[in-house]
Amino acid sequence: MTVRVQTEDFDLTTEVATLRALNPKVGAVACFVGTVRDLNDGSTVEAMELEHYPGMTEKALEAIVATARERWPGTEVLIVHRVGKLYPLDQIVLVATTAAHRGEAFASCEFVMDYLKTQAPFWKKEKTGHGERWVDARVTDDAALARWGLDSGNAK
Repeated sequence: MTVRVQTEDFDLTTEVATLRALNPKVGAVACFVGTVRDLNDGSTVEAMELEHYPGMTEKALEAIVATARERWPGTEVLIVHRVGKLYPLDQIVLVATTAAHRGEAFASCEFVMDYLKTQAPFWKKEKTGHGERWVDARVTDDAALARWGLDSGNAK
């Protein structure tokens, strides 16, 4: 189980190779890389600042990984999430999962990302030409988590 919260960028090839090396029975790897968009809610995004609670954030991510591994035994999971100031096209998050077969790899990767979007304690602030604004949770993220039989507790 690997969880990292960091300011520096990550290299997808290196991260996946390291994850694959953990288990020679791996037949599939699924990855999701989230990046900073240059446009959100109709405004040009100049930069994004991601904040978190050190210690609490890592524990929340570790719980997400543990839940995924319970649902898909034998699955390895990697989460790398960046914090600090980021710019359009910068990588924000990497979720990678390995499994014996592609179905489990795809499902576990999607599950981890859906869970992370609603349960991990990160806060995003965007800088636009109109000033700064906090990015609110999305109803679509709650709906994505609900597909897995989980409630985010974020509904208003």
